[in-house]
Amino acid sequence: MKLSKDLTTGAIAIVLLTVALGVAYPLAITAISQVAFGDKANGSLIKKGGTVVGSRLIGVSQTIDTGKKDAGGNPITRPDPAYFQPRPSATGYSGSATFFANRGPNSSAARFFYRDALAAYLAFEGPFNPGLTNAKVPVDAVTASASGVDPDISQANAAIQARRVAATRNLPLPRVMALIGDSTDGRFLGVIGEPGVNIPELNVALDMQGAR
Repeated sequence: MKLSKDLTTGAIAIVLLTVALGVAYPLAITAISQVAFGDKANGSLIKKGGTVVGSRLIGVSQTIDTGKKDAGGNPITRPDPAYFQPRPSATGYSGSATFFANRGPNSSAARFFYRDALAAYLAFEGPFNPGLTNAKVPVDAVTASASGVDPDISQANAAIQARRVAATRNLPLPRVMALIGDSTDGRFLGVIGEPGVNIPELNVALDMQGAR
């Protein structure tokens, strides 16, 4: 008799907890998030002309296909000079995975990676920024983020890239700098972290200018 009672009590507890924690609680949290944080709860999507073109949470590397392929048969691309470029990434800004390179401070691979990344940055931005030297390159321009899909770059990095983008698109530099300001997120709670320029949002805003 006691066993039957225990089984009944256990079954009722399972049903009640399943309804409360598996149905009611998720529905309540979903409803609250939709009302209070609708945009963030839905993925902070970026739309252009009513069409979803990306998310403010996931970085995108804008590239141009060179028409060549590497030894593995993969297309060889180069950065598109008409767009702001995100920081280096171990994932290549693939939306299917997030990870980091795990290069230690004493790693020879890290030394070569940063050397090559710095040289590439100077070659890409130097022609539009006379006097740009190694010491003036922002750290985030040559270091990868932990997630591999970081959507933000520093304001200093964006300011350097602005000259290239403005020249390539035939836009006034002050206009490009204003777009950077519009796409800049402040410090969390006003004191934590540093301001970051959201690249996906900024590049969409650039395309809406019409100049190219």
